[in-house]
Order: sequence, then structure tokens, then C-alpha cells
Amino acid sequence: MARSIYSDKLKNRTNRLKLPIRKKPYKALIAPGISLCYRRNAGPGTWSVQAGWLKRFAIADDFENANNKSVMTFYQAQAHALKMVRGSEGDSDKPVTVAEAIDAYETDLAARGGSKHNAISVRNHLSPAMLSKVVMLLTETELRDWRNGLVAKGLKLSSANRIGKSFKAALALAAKRDKRITNGIAWKNGLKPQKAKGSNAPPRDNYYLPDGTILAIVRECYVEDADFGALIDTLAGTGVRESQALKLWPDDLQDADAEAPRLMMWCSAKGRDRDPEQRALPITPKLATMLRARAIARGQSRLLFDRIWNLSARFRVVLERLDLDLSLTPYTLRHSSIIRQIRKGTHLRIIAFTHDTSVVEIEKTYARYLNVAADDARKGLLADEAAPQLDNVVRLAR
Repeated sequence: MARSIYSDKLKNRTNRLKLPIRKKPYKALIAPGISLCYRRNAGPGTWSVQAGWLKRFAIADDFENANNKSVMTFYQAQAHALKMVRGSEGDSDKPVTVAEAIDAYETDLAARGGSKHNAISVRNHLSPAMLSKVVMLLTETELRDWRNGLVAKGLKLSSANRIGKSFKAALALAAKRDKRITNGIAWKNGLKPQKAKGSNAPPRDNYYLPDGTILAIVRECYVEDADFGALIDTLAGTGVRESQALKLWPDDLQDADAEAPRLMMWCSAKGRDRDPEQRALPITPKLATMLRARAIARGQSRLLFDRIWNLSARFRVVLERLDLDLSLTPYTLRHSSIIRQIRKGTHLRIIAFTHDTSVVEIEKTYARYLNVAADDARKGLLADEAAPQLDNVVRLAR
């Protein structure tokens, strides 16, 4: 058993109560880089541990007997402080660091079939100092400064918001697993998505491209690279998210009926405690032919698509060659797919189902394109030329 550190000032209540009352804690170095801190108060003092961070964990036995839980002696506090910093086999009370929270989030994403890139992108934008920080000590100010710092380094605000959203999810998962983490308001406010001020960029529901333009983009993407073209072709033909397309296996293509092929598309992992689900999406025979050829070439043991890094950057190269708006992204293909079906008069419930979203979200995001419904509503207007049928009117008794 390791030998306890002796401190004449802190070893017992008699000596501790002789110390002057002050805000600055009294410290005893109990291991390299680890100090046990005692704060002398007007009432009972408190024990804290300092190891690059400071965390209070118990009351000192100044006026009541120790129970080794909420009230501790000097030697009990030593053992608990070491356990908090270093942890112990089987059951660790060590506070979770940001790095550990990101690692746990990455593992959770893999288990749920999510994209581990969400965790990787956060880790790549965190400094060693931030990674070593204890989650329960994060503040709203430093999180906001970190996110704003990404923009100051040249990252787009939308990208900074997206990375911040993933960081928020990692911290929320850590708080869910460790009830001692109670500073959730820090990342709720500090990582709240920001909107660009004074920006003339159109809202996302303006990002609609005609079919001819989309087909030109797809053709140019094939010129750039076959894998790149195939992925963009699939996104354009289905309107799904990139993360969904990356989950497709050869068996998900159902093309026995050459005239009406379908693609069993995996739903995204968005939403709380959502079970894995596949939905049959109609696709064109041309898209089915391309996917079948791809499935044969890659074999049954490989996914239809590999992740393409810097997809948006490669997409911009194609846009530039076609002299199109460089602010557009591959997600524009999803917007265009939804708007196309709205303009065709497809029922909103069907659009929501095939695009793995909700009617409420469609009505909120694409409201300006729903004016086509006004023609249907006209059928129910009161006809001015209709003659009143007074014989059928029943008067109500007063």
C-alpha cells in the first residue's frame, strides 16, 4: 500500500482550525503534479484536488465525523484525490477529459453506424491544451472563443458550426454517462450555431438547380473521376445525404425489374435512440445500370462507395468549370430533389418519407415552393355564382 503524505497543517481538525480563514486554499503535494487542497472557511473546510484543473469533492471533518463519502479525513481525501486523477481498475472516478469524450463519441458513432469523421474533425481542430481539459471544467466563454477561432483561422462559419455541433454531441454524451458533469449550459450556449451578419448569401431553400444544370454537373464530375462522378450521380438521383449513400451495399440495389428499379436506402442516424431502418427509393433505370456495374466491379464484400475527402472542394472545381455559383455544395442536389418533387405535386408525406425527413421540416424549409398547393385549394373556394338553396335551410330555435 502506498505511503500517505504527511502534512502537519492539514493532518487533523485541530491543526486545520488554527489556520487563518481565506479564499486561497492550503495545498499539500501528494504525488508529482497532484495536490490536495484544503480551503479554510468560517464553517467546515472543503477538500479539492488540483492536477492542471481544480475540483472540489468533499467536506473536511472539521466539525463532524468522517464517512469517507461526503465528509473525509485528510488521509481519506488523499486517497480519493489520487483516484480522481489517476482512476482505478474496474471503477474509475477520474474526471473525463475532452480527449476521452471525443474518443467515446467516435466509438459510439461507429456502433450506431454513424460517420466517425464527425469525431475526427473535432479532434483535428482542438489544441493539446483543450484536449487535456476536464469536461466538467469547460466554460461557455472558452467554447465560444474556440468556435469563433475556427472562423478567424479561415474556416467558413457553416463549417465551424458543423464542427461545433459534433463537439456538442460528444460533450453531451460524456455528461449522459457521468452525472457529475453538470455544466451542460456551457456548450449549449457556447457552441450555439451562429448566423453570418450582413451576408448576402441566399437562404438554403434558394439553392435549387434545374434538371439540365444538374445533369451537366454530373457529367462533369464523371470527367473529373469515375468514383466521384458515381457518388454525385447517386446523390442527384436520390436526393439522399452523403452519409446515407456511403452505407450502401451491392445487395441494397433491387433491379430485377429493369423498368422499376429500387434502392434500399439506409436512413440516417439523426434522432434520439433511432433504430436502423431501410426505405425503398425508386431510381431511374440509368442510375440502376451504373450502380449494378459498380457492384460487380467492387464485389459483394465492399460498400458501393468509399468516402471521398474534400468532396465540397472537388465539387467547387466542377462548378467553376461550368461557371456556376461557387457557394453551392453537393447538398444542393438534395434541396433540388425535394423542390423538384414539390413542383411536380408529389404528396409531402411521400417526399418526406423518401428523403428521410419530416413534413414539418419540409414546410418550414421549402415554404416558398409550396405555392403550387394554392391551385388545389382553389377547388374548395366558395362559388360566387351559386344560387342559395333556401328550402334546405333549417332555422335554429332561439
